[in-house]
Amino acid sequence: MAAALLLLLPPKSTPPPTIFSPSTPTFPPPQTLISITNPNRAHHHRHHLHNHISIPKIPFSSSRSFRNGSIPPETECPVPSEQLPVNEYQALSTSFPFSWAAGDLVEYCSRLFFTGASFALFVGLPVSWFGSVGAQSEPLKPTLAAVSSGLFVVTLAVVRMYLGWSYVGNRLLSATIEYEETGWYDGQIWVKTAEVLARDRLLGSFSVKPALNRLKNTLVGLAASLFICVLILINLESRQKDSYVSSREAGGRAIPGVYNDDSARSFEPDAFCGEPDLQ
Repeated sequence: MAAALLLLLPPKSTPPPTIFSPSTPTFPPPQTLISITNPNRAHHHRHHLHNHISIPKIPFSSSRSFRNGSIPPETECPVPSEQLPVNEYQALSTSFPFSWAAGDLVEYCSRLFFTGASFALFVGLPVSWFGSVGAQSEPLKPTLAAVSSGLFVVTLAVVRMYLGWSYVGNRLLSATIEYEETGWYDGQIWVKTAEVLARDRLLGSFSVKPALNRLKNTLVGLAASLFICVLILINLESRQKDSYVSSREAGGRAIPGVYNDDSARSFEPDAFCGEPDLQ
């Protein structure tokens, strides 16, 4: 009876063997499956995965050091920080009076005008007024002399600014840096890396060159103004000499601001009593 029952039962079916292939998708283990019907559980699982996934961070130390004006340590730059062209540019752009050239155009012109006018009014005008003869009768000469002194002082200031900006601009645009390790006797030359050279040349082209062009235009205008003032002064002086010569030929007419024996004899004849006429 038992043998008959064993013969009637169907044999157990064994699953067919699976052949592994690279294209066969592999599914995650059952414990990592997320039930869609339970949103709270899905949110908790996403939060758990987010806490355990680490994103590699890109080091920004080199970019920060470039923005701060220093060379990143991986370049092994031997130049002292105070001799780096980018640091020299930052120091120049914030110092007096070099910062004027890099500022606003209206502010730049107003500062130069105030400097020249202050020197002409408080120094040039008193010296030219009290240091010349007949300033009350000919006020144009001391006034022109005072204006020329103010223009000359402004020209000196602009030349000094131009020399400073030109020095820094040349060091920024150059592919090498000349520096001193401890003193003037141990000068060295460092060749800039590609990153440092690109940064310095961008800074020199877009920040230093506009300042240099502004200073050049200012020097041309100041030189033209000084030349005009000198021409006017020379013309006034020649007119005064011509009038003096013509007065002597006409018979000794007195000229204000010019002393001669003929004019003094005409004003004070008693002082020259008994003296022969000087011809």
